[in-house]
Amino acid sequence: MKRKQAKQQSTPEPVAPPPPGLTGPSDFRIGFYVHDVSRMRRTVFDAEMKPLGLTRSQWWVLAQLSRSLSHGQDGMLQTDLARILDVGKVTVGGLVDRLEISGFVKRLPDGRDRRAKRVIITERGYGILETMTSVGRQLNTRILKDISPEDIAVAEAVLAQMKENLRELIDSEGGGPAEGPD
Repeated sequence: MKRKQAKQQSTPEPVAPPPPGLTGPSDFRIGFYVHDVSRMRRTVFDAEMKPLGLTRSQWWVLAQLSRSLSHGQDGMLQTDLARILDVGKVTVGGLVDRLEISGFVKRLPDGRDRRAKRVIITERGYGILETMTSVGRQLNTRILKDISPEDIAVAEAVLAQMKENLRELIDSEGGGPAEGPD
């Protein structure tokens, strides 16, 4: 009985129309799509990685370390890894600890600064990266089914330009680059 009374007494707030000139989310659909596709892809990739004993954060660290290799670097400083992942030094330290215990990475003193630690991928880590790459390719094939190579190229070009524009915004606001070079 009390529930009924409470329901009857509360009146919903009236919904105000948007201010003139302000449009709704349909004008910003690309941002929602980028976010949703990224989140959903991570969720599916997480499920594929779970049997390998890797968490999202751990596979993200390995992925970033592998990207550093494509730029001619042997591993990354732990502080740079924290910056690129946009997490604290303590957080990245814990992630690297777990990856090191699993044998996927190891820490070495940096050649220029003995206080700094360089995180490098081990042979076992390269093995798991091969698996991650294979899973990623298979996943991309399923995600991109029924999309023409031309449409994929356009999407990649648009996203690359959006990323560049965002980097410029971040740099102009003094926040530094959001991540390392591609």
